[in-house]
Amino acid sequence: MKKTFILNVFFLALFIAIPSVQYAQNMETQIDQLMNDQYQNDNFGATILVAKEGKVVFRKAYGKANTEFNIDMIPENVFEIGSITKQFTAVGILMLLEEGKLSLDDEITKYIPDYPTQDTKITIHHLLTHTSGIKSYTSIPSLREFARKDLLVTELIDAFKDEPMDFKPNEQFRYNNSGYVLLGYIIEKISGSSYGEFIQKRIFDKLNMNSSHYGSKSKIIKNRAYGYQERENEYRNADYISMTIPYAAGSIMSTVDDLLKWNTAIRNHKLISKESTKKAFTNYKINNGNNINYGYGWFTHKIKDVPVIEHGGGIFGYTTQGIYVPSENAYIIILTNCDCVSPTNVAYKIAAITIGKTYLKASDAIKLSKEKLQKWVGAYKFDDGSTRFITLKGKQLFSQRLDSNSKFKIYPTSENSFFFDDSFAELIFSDETKKQAIFRDNRVELEGVWSNEKMPEPKKEVQLSKETLKKYIGTYELAPNFFIEITVEGNQIFGQATNQSKVEMFAESEDNFFLKVVPATITFEIDETTKLPISLTLSQGGGETKGKKIK
Repeated sequence: MKKTFILNVFFLALFIAIPSVQYAQNMETQIDQLMNDQYQNDNFGATILVAKEGKVVFRKAYGKANTEFNIDMIPENVFEIGSITKQFTAVGILMLLEEGKLSLDDEITKYIPDYPTQDTKITIHHLLTHTSGIKSYTSIPSLREFARKDLLVTELIDAFKDEPMDFKPNEQFRYNNSGYVLLGYIIEKISGSSYGEFIQKRIFDKLNMNSSHYGSKSKIIKNRAYGYQERENEYRNADYISMTIPYAAGSIMSTVDDLLKWNTAIRNHKLISKESTKKAFTNYKINNGNNINYGYGWFTHKIKDVPVIEHGGGIFGYTTQGIYVPSENAYIIILTNCDCVSPTNVAYKIAAITIGKTYLKASDAIKLSKEKLQKWVGAYKFDDGSTRFITLKGKQLFSQRLDSNSKFKIYPTSENSFFFDDSFAELIFSDETKKQAIFRDNRVELEGVWSNEKMPEPKKEVQLSKETLKKYIGTYELAPNFFIEITVEGNQIFGQATNQSKVEMFAESEDNFFLKVVPATITFEIDETTKLPISLTLSQGGGETKGKKIK
């Protein structure tokens, strides 16, 4: 009897284990396919680590760590992590809070007395949440003048402190690197250590993050992955930037393994208390009551109604993305050594796979009659001020924003629920008479109601000769380290902005072009003598940015 019982237990355990193994194998295959599609490249690469319930379930490297020497990427490679640095800065502030050395409501002038707050009250909380209104120094033209220089933090602050405020504190959320520079300086003022020393001693050493560093271009760093950029249809070594410039907003270097140690330490409250961790992960509000989807150093979003805490980074030659799912104790971190392809979208897909959620594809759609599709056609005004036009062609519904030239197919999962192919975005309609709608993806959820707005007439295209198009070819600088490269292929002309995909441009007249993927126009200024362009002007979102031709 006893032997029979043991055998039965064994067979039961085996029966349960087989689906679990199959799920794990399927998950690994899906993740590997996504990463291969994006990063199996001879010009750059990536590393990824996926952990669940404290155990690593996927860890792999793709592509090249050094193209010139044909060195393959390995999981131990060290990357510049960009703005994921902000998590370390925020936790440093919270550590000092717990030691009673500061208050989140302290005005910044308590620690930086000569900072010109322009008749406003700017607090540490405002800096942490990107709601201070201080202009981000990465958006000002003078950045190019000092990007390659080693600056003292006081010199870096001097570069932006007299810029006009973008808005009054807590009136808006606007991502802001200047705020985290000030937070780094406050850490230095209170601790008596440099920011780099503080992070090293108080965090890296304590957590045995032995492959993590305050960034340096000159220091010998074992397993450093070299950074690359794509310019004029070729890959190049990344532009140089002194690591004193990103400072506490983006200077840290690390590995996927060390960042798992970091995430585990935050979850287990090794550095800050449960109460302080809750502050870091809170979705704060601005004055009008709207959530900003940001805490202290972390964004707060969702994957299919499951809350996630995440942050990415981008710096010359590197892009990164880390996603943590608290309810599933799942962590996904991707580090890349090219700023040409953001890992954000693939990281979200991998996070969904890891927690058993799906992002739908066109093949998952059900079939609905034309009559059932027709009832949702119309314009919907959403609470962020945007308008979406729902149109029907044959038996296919389309969604198009008023401020976009692109139509997207939407596919039904029920009579009133529709999704966008290969993404987390969906539209849910309700009430056939009042025609209401909800739009949501992993970052926003918006409510919409019927609107009388009409679809604007599409711009009319004219065909320019290949010879005419060729005269616009070149690189145009719109801001420090932000360029638009114009190329021509056959009778088509394209524009590619720094860190963005190449998009086709369409002529409205000679020297005037418009885009279909976004509502934007590009106008070239022509030299009267040479009859060649000397600059372009990008018009988008009500603003204009001029870029001088540099190549």
